[in-house]
Parts: sequence; structure tokens; C-alpha cells
Amino acid sequence: MKLTKLKIHNFRGIRSAELFIDGHTLLIGRNNVGKSTICEALDLVLGPDRLARIPPVEEFDFFNAEYLEADGETQIPVRIEVLLTDLTDEVARLCFANLEHWHKGERRLLATGEIDQVDAAHAERCLRLTTVAKYDPEEDQFIARTIYSGEEAAGEDEPRAVPTRVKRAIGFLYLRALRTGSRALSLERGSLLDMILRMKEVRTGLWERIRKRLSDLDPPIDSDATELAPILDEIEARLADYIELGGGGRSTRLFVSQLTREHLRKTIAFFLRMSQGEAPLPFQEVGTGTLNILVLALLTFIAEIKKDNVIFAMEEPEIALPPHTQRRIAKYLLEETAQCFITSHSPYVIERFEPRQIMRLTRDAAGTLTGTPIMLPDEMRPKSYRQYFRRALAEAMLGQGVIVGEGLTERDALIASAVKMEEADANLFPLDVSGVSVIDAEGQGNLQRLGQFFKTIGIPAFAFFDRTRRTQAEIDALADVYEMCHENPYPGAEALLAAEIPADRQWQFLQALRATDPDGRYGIPAARPNDDDIRGHTTRLLEGLKGAGGAARLLELCLVQELPGPIRALLNTVYERFPKPQRPQPEAGNQPGEAA
Repeated sequence: MKLTKLKIHNFRGIRSAELFIDGHTLLIGRNNVGKSTICEALDLVLGPDRLARIPPVEEFDFFNAEYLEADGETQIPVRIEVLLTDLTDEVARLCFANLEHWHKGERRLLATGEIDQVDAAHAERCLRLTTVAKYDPEEDQFIARTIYSGEEAAGEDEPRAVPTRVKRAIGFLYLRALRTGSRALSLERGSLLDMILRMKEVRTGLWERIRKRLSDLDPPIDSDATELAPILDEIEARLADYIELGGGGRSTRLFVSQLTREHLRKTIAFFLRMSQGEAPLPFQEVGTGTLNILVLALLTFIAEIKKDNVIFAMEEPEIALPPHTQRRIAKYLLEETAQCFITSHSPYVIERFEPRQIMRLTRDAAGTLTGTPIMLPDEMRPKSYRQYFRRALAEAMLGQGVIVGEGLTERDALIASAVKMEEADANLFPLDVSGVSVIDAEGQGNLQRLGQFFKTIGIPAFAFFDRTRRTQAEIDALADVYEMCHENPYPGAEALLAAEIPADRQWQFLQALRATDPDGRYGIPAARPNDDDIRGHTTRLLEGLKGAGGAARLLELCLVQELPGPIRALLNTVYERFPKPQRPQPEAGNQPGEAA
């Protein structure tokens, strides 16, 4: 069972979206772009217990919280449609009358009159389900139904609701980030433990047996052997002054629960012993990481019960987990589920997915969500992608923009200069806050490939490189893939710093280095040489200290006006492209100190 297409209309921050899915999918994008909304949308359509909530949706589940037109009567519904392919025999049997056919190559439904293509290699059976949520003014509440989309498209007056047994057969599971932990290990309806009990068919008679055992405790907790008995006797004596109590023994009793099935579900708790010699603790008292592992253990149990028929959505599996556990979770989901949807900001999770399995989400001001699969350009081989991925591309893909320096010195110089400029000017929006990363291309040969990669996935990229090593044709090729190209007029970044930073600052830098060099390996003289010699020493040592952050140490000594001009020009371009958000101004008449 696999989800192939998802359409969302008017749900939370998404006015409209149409996404085509190809197997396992990692959702990435800026905060609040809609990653969790997609998971919640899937749960509304496929979750077997989701619509049992009262109410199933609320005001803010509608785009801009608008569920009625301006006339106050016309409804604005939420509509979420999923298209499922690779159907299991059980689902195909349960939904036989509602099956349609999907053209895999053209990614569309076969239309009336194309019956001759049903058995073609490019066609496969599919099932469309739609959840419609809306406001019911007569009942003054929100309602939601999941229906067969085909019946609605055929003009049926009252399309049938999808039975819960169909949703259970589909096998969708959703683990929200952290928020699930407080309930997943309880026995409340819809919890993971409850799902396991239901699938293992052990719930029949379970609650009645538990009720009887608790009511027949021997001795009861209010027996004469306890300190509670005299208190209850005194309470009964005082009650008898006002009301007639039943005879034949004590009328007041104490039990460990209200002895209803629902209260037992909320009362029974999962305990866990963390180490030898310790008493078991309620699961809420263990660490967050351990709690997430417990939840994962239950999910793997469910997945094995359902065999390969599991569509699994999970938010941020990296929370409170070490890298090796993150990788293990990602590996499990990719290998043991029919399909998974993951949101993540962790390179240890993201690296487990192939580029085609990663979808970068963007959303415009009108609320239209777009999903762009990561496609490697022809110039970038998979080996190069893996080589640069965790160190550079992961951070850049998760951000809003990227500056690509030709080498390590360029990267260090750009980062150190940005810090200086941001500290000196509060009006600049810091790069790390705006989501702009700075990466090292590790040589001029990779600049073109990286630029093409970022252009393909829609992330604005800015290049900083040495012009003197390139032909005009190469410069033009870079300009085609980068948002802006900034050239270093010197033969290298080290030469740029030595030429444009004041000699006094460079001598200060050299003296600091000499203090850490008792053996004189750096060859820095004790007395200050002339400016040209200082620049020569600086260039030589920066080239030798690439991996030790030499460029950053030099720039930290500078004032903003002493930073190299080409670096400041590039950073100013980026700051203009990503300006600091403006604070809203108070409305007229509500200025500070004035009465509202």
C-alpha cells in the first residue's frame, strides 16, 4: 500500500496543495512551511481513530480560521484527498466497488472510455479517499467525514463514509513529535498499546476481568486491618444523621479506580525499571530519549503485526536521540514499512534518504504549498553528493539561502566577517537567524555543480571565488546558476586578506601566533618588518593554517571598516536579499503613553 498523490484545500496554513509522492518521503523546509500539516492531513483521511475526536477539527484547522463566507451562511470546507496505489488484497476486496485505475506514466486517473487500458502495464488499481470537514450551523459544531472520492465525482447525492475497518486495513500510523509520548504508552483509546491489544485480539473480556479483580481485592484497601476503616466509620456515622444508609455492613467503600472501562484506560500506567536494583517508574518519569525509544519499540511491534502493510508518518525522530539511534530509526522505517513520511532537521536522518526521496516544501503568501523533489544535476555524481552531504548540503537544504565559498579560507572569512558586521549594525538580520548558511566548495571544480544543485531545488545561492583562475565562459556559466557571483580580484583568499586588511592588524595577528610558537616554526621575526614583508608572512601562514581557522582569527582583530571590500560587498548583497523583519507599528491613537 502506498500513497501516490495528496491534495489539500483550506487546511491550516495551506490554502491549496497538490503533491505527487514516490515511495518513502522525507519532508524538509523552513519552520511553519507545512510539514506537520501534511502529516496531520494524512491522519485526518487515513487515521482509523482520528475522526472519533469531538470535535474532529476546530476553528484554526481552517485556512485563516475561515469556515464561513462573508454572508455568514455559506460554508468553506476543508478537503483532503489521498490516492492510494499498490493496494493490498484486503483493501481491494473491502473497496472493490470504489476502485479506479491510475496511469503511472501520466500520473492521472483513467477516464471514462479508456477501459481498454485497464490491463496495460502503465495502469494499476487505485483508491481515492476524501475527508471533508466543515462547520454545521444547526448543531453549532464542526463535523468531518471520510468518503470515497469516486462516488462524489460521479455525482452521488450522499457518498458513503469510509468504514473504520477499511482505514485499519490501510495501516496508517502517525507519531507526532514528543506530543505522542505522554499518551502512546497509556491504554486510552487509539493509543499504541490499545492498537496492539486490538490487533492481537486480547481486548475481549480484558476490561471486565480487570474490573472484577480490582473490586474483589483481598483484603480490600478499606478493610478493618487498615487505618482507613475508622475514618470511614466516622464518615458513615455523620452521614447517618442526615440520610438513611443501606444496612448490612459498611456503606462507604474505597477502590483504586472508578471501575469503569474508560477510567481504567486512563488509570492503568506503564512502568519501567531503568537499571538493576531500582524500583520500576511510571513511563512519564523516564528521560525523553528513553520515552521516544519506548514509543519506537511499540511502533516496530505494530509494524511486524501488520507485516509490510504500514504507511508511517513520523515527526522529527531526532528529538532527544543520539545520532546512532537517529540513523537506526531512519534505517528501520525505510526497510520495514511499505511507505514512510518523515519530517526532520537532522543530517543523520536526512543522509539515509536518496535525493529523489527528499521533498523540499515551500509556501507562497497566498497559501499555495509546493513540493520539489531533490534532483541531482547531471554535473553532480551521487558520490559527490554523499561526500558533501552531511557537512554542507544538509544545512543548506534546510535553510533559505546559501553562500558558497571556493575554499575553506573563503568560508571562514565570510563567517567571521558576517559576525563582525552583525555585531556592529543591529539593523542587519544575522545569517544564522535568516537561514543562510556558508559552505566550502572545496575547490573551483565544485562551484558549478553546487550552484546547479541549489538552483535545481530552488534555494538562492551566492558564489565567492577567484576570477583570475577562470575564463569568461566559466564566469558566465557560474552566473547562470548563482543568484549573484562575487569575484575576488586577487589570486586567492589569503592574498585578499593580506592586501586589504591594515598591516597593523596583520602584525597584531602575527605576534599572537608567535606567542604560541616557542620553536619558531612559523618564522615570524621578533621585530616588526616592513608592510610588504608583513603581508608576505600573512599570506604564507594563512595558507598553512587553513584547517586551524587562521583567517577567522585575523578577522576577529579587525574593525568593520577594516574588513576586505569584496567580502563586505558580498555580505551586503545577502543582507539586502534577506532583510530584518520590521516590527509592526502601533496604530494611530495607540502610541505608548496614550489611552487606547
